[in-house]
Amino acid sequence: MIQKLKIAVIGLGYVGLPLARLFATKHAVIGFDINESRVAELKSGHDATLEIDSISLSKVLLEKTSSAVGLYCTSILEEVADCSYYVVTVPTPVDKNNRPDLTPLYKASETVGKLLKKGDIVIYESTVYPGVTEDECVPVLERVAGLKFNVDFFVGYSPERINPGDKEHTIDKILKVTSGSTAETGQKVNKLYQSVITAGTHLAPSIKVAEAAKVIENSQRDINIAFVNELSKIFNLLNIDTQAVLKAAGTKWNFLPFKPGLVGGHCIGVDPYYLAQKAQEMGYHPEIILAGRRLNDSMGEYVASQIVKLMIKKGISVNGAALLMLGITFKENCPDVRNTKIVDVIAALSDYGITVTIYDPLASPEAVKKEYKLVTLNTVPNQKFDAVVLAVAHTEFLDLDLSQLQNKKSLLYDVKGVLGDNVDGRL
Repeated sequence: MIQKLKIAVIGLGYVGLPLARLFATKHAVIGFDINESRVAELKSGHDATLEIDSISLSKVLLEKTSSAVGLYCTSILEEVADCSYYVVTVPTPVDKNNRPDLTPLYKASETVGKLLKKGDIVIYESTVYPGVTEDECVPVLERVAGLKFNVDFFVGYSPERINPGDKEHTIDKILKVTSGSTAETGQKVNKLYQSVITAGTHLAPSIKVAEAAKVIENSQRDINIAFVNELSKIFNLLNIDTQAVLKAAGTKWNFLPFKPGLVGGHCIGVDPYYLAQKAQEMGYHPEIILAGRRLNDSMGEYVASQIVKLMIKKGISVNGAALLMLGITFKENCPDVRNTKIVDVIAALSDYGITVTIYDPLASPEAVKKEYKLVTLNTVPNQKFDAVVLAVAHTEFLDLDLSQLQNKKSLLYDVKGVLGDNVDGRL
């Protein structure tokens, strides 16, 4: 068991907070985030991401920084002191042209560089293409800290494996990949995670291997979902139920159980672009990876076109129709609206002249308004609609009496394939 460690977690979002809380059950932890309102919220014992419940969070919270086991949250850099490990968990998005944006990583590295001292270890968890940790982040650390890499300080990489909204596969129950810039550092990083990860760890032979392992996890899922999305398009043309086909094919023991859907969020819909960027820098054009991305990015407009076709078949006047969109977050039982592809469906439906009302009990109306300039309801609307679309499979939606929201000839469309056969259409 590692004892008397003080760990700083930089970034207290969907990845950083669960990790900080878990470390805080065994170690002294300082959680740092530049968002002052986020820190204030956490200090009050509430997590707006819903990843950590108030009871679990309150059990580890400390009112002031100390060497005691527990978690102290702050937005004041001067309070992040005397740590021997710095774990960076900031997001790695893409820009409007789907090119990797490493700005959050650069800024986080500058922050850590101001605190770094001899003997410290910096661990990155953010998803990147192979080489980013050592080629992009380390030079920033060296420049700001005035220290020499692998002499004065060391670096590790342990890719995040958080599954937002999943209360079964929590961080401690998911095997963790670890790595270090030297063999000794790798062992130290591995032991650190072993102290809290009950599922165990896998020590990769190098940081680049660990980086590559993470980026292909999500790229693999993206490609497989793209395949079944293409199948869905084909089977719809053939008037065959895609869900029934997948159920039949799934009776074979080695058939992979992927389902068609809208691929958004900050992982699967983003990470393949990181690998593609690096491949192109090396002179290779990745055909399958980018083809999968193009197909998945096209699904929003495709879903909208299917809804409109079904409305016309039911004799529903499309222009001026009232449609209820159930859900706008990127996945079920999660309030995160970053990179959600539901907005693509909404935009396409709006182009047809359809008035879309969005109801999502988990999404923050303020966040949706800021990110997409859309109005979202947190309560069930008191009216009937010409069409109801289940876009996100929140548990709350499965208990709704959808008939109370529909007109007599209203369309019911199931994007997620969870409402059974009593629907007019599904992906």
